[in-house]
Amino acid sequence: MHKVGFIVGQGFQILSLSAQAVFEYANLVAGEDFYQITLYSLDGGEVTSSLGIGVNTHSLLGRHKVFADTWIVTGMNDPLTQPPNPVLHTFLQRASSQSRRLSAICTGAYYLAQAGLLNGRRATTHWALADAMQQQFPEIAVDANRIYIIDGHIWTSAGMTAGLDMALAMVEKDLGNEVARSVAQKLVMNQKRAGGQSQHSEMLALSPKSDRIQSALDYARNHLRQPLTVDDLAAAVHLSPRQFSRIFREETGKTPAKGIELLRLEAARLMIEKSRHSLDVVARETGFRDRRHMREVFVRSFGLSPQLLRQQARAEPIAG
Repeated sequence: MHKVGFIVGQGFQILSLSAQAVFEYANLVAGEDFYQITLYSLDGGEVTSSLGIGVNTHSLLGRHKVFADTWIVTGMNDPLTQPPNPVLHTFLQRASSQSRRLSAICTGAYYLAQAGLLNGRRATTHWALADAMQQQFPEIAVDANRIYIIDGHIWTSAGMTAGLDMALAMVEKDLGNEVARSVAQKLVMNQKRAGGQSQHSEMLALSPKSDRIQSALDYARNHLRQPLTVDDLAAAVHLSPRQFSRIFREETGKTPAKGIELLRLEAARLMIEKSRHSLDVVARETGFRDRRHMREVFVRSFGLSPQLLRQQARAEPIAG
């Protein structure tokens, strides 16, 4: 049996605990209780989340030493306001040396950083706090453009929902790809995302308010290989080009041409990160004029070339 210990503190973000469902469903898919999940805090008893919901926990500091094969430190909304906790740091240092995996969801990485466990390692956290973490802990190579990172036996994830992806990767490591794929399907996770995938979503950045503009974006996403003019998108949602351009800008803050470019970027980035297609094929399939045009847009938007993005995605280390 593989023991998984979730560690929470007062004010923890309750979405961190959603990763428990990944292990629960892994047991169901595997047909056995492979994972045993336990919730811990330093002193035990009831711990209250940032939403005010209380959960019962076991103590990390009992007379008998607690053990887990995988430790997962949950995050909170604002870790910068939390003073260092030497008792927790000591426990995490011991857990690091005795467990198979030590991990953190989102801002839980701050606790690992404060304990010195990320020094000399690559790590990630929520993009909004990555710069502050890098400044406070310069010994860490903070990468804000990854949904999770594995460096040796230490795993860190980006935002709270990225904890689901990280937990799914743990299941894949323990029980294989087929079990992980089945768990993802049962939890209606739209894809099993690799750790090297970016935290940023162009579709989320556009965020239209009406179904009509969303339908236009869906149409564009399904026809990226085509030139996709304003006339095409307007006709797809039964608007005049002038009406469409005005409404699109009002709802997304961008021109239709810029919106289409963002969709092409998103599709190309995913293909580069997840497939082995050549960059010429990626450019053609996502509607760029050619490979050179795609590179120009990537450098302007992301600050790196498609080649470098692919190298970074493939460089994700494998957990031991």
